[in-house]
Amino acid sequence: MRSYAGLSLLLLLTACGSAVTPPPQNIDNACTIVQERPGWYKSMQAVEAKWQVPVHVQLAVIYQESKFKGQARTPLSFKLGVIPMGRDSSAFGYAQAIDSTWNWYRDDTGFRGAKRDNFADSVDFMGWYMDQSNKRLGIKKTDARRQYLAYHDGHAGYKRKTFRHKRWLLRIAKQVGARSKLYKTQLSECAKAS
Repeated sequence: MRSYAGLSLLLLLTACGSAVTPPPQNIDNACTIVQERPGWYKSMQAVEAKWQVPVHVQLAVIYQESKFKGQARTPLSFKLGVIPMGRDSSAFGYAQAIDSTWNWYRDDTGFRGAKRDNFADSVDFMGWYMDQSNKRLGIKKTDARRQYLAYHDGHAGYKRKTFRHKRWLLRIAKQVGARSKLYKTQLSECAKAS
């Protein structure tokens, strides 16, 4: 009887652990991503239709924010190098949305059940946020670099141009823009091949 209880517990733990969808094998190739995760692709296409944020822009921001890991969190901070002091921010999930911005999204859209570790919810959040950035800041939805600056520093930070004093962020935003263009090219090539 004991062995059955142990086996049942092991199976339960295995099932719980397997609920997390691992990142695609090759996150540098948009074709591989959409082939491995057709449900993700449908979600991103829905966001493009709803919020007019292109799939390649969504992919580039997710790549930068979480590397397609649904359980991604900011690193722990340590005091004296050994005493855990908590995380740098409340950012979590595919989109690395912080608590306050996620709550704003849920309140504004009425989508109260949205979860940050759900891919479809995360890309809908990104589409909504980039739509807000377009309305409030005039940033084109196709401009992955500027959208990323507003995404990272928030709308108030973008208005104050806080990013100008962050060379590392300007470098990363440039990389997001380049990756967006790469993904756009790849998506057009894999569409031709199918």
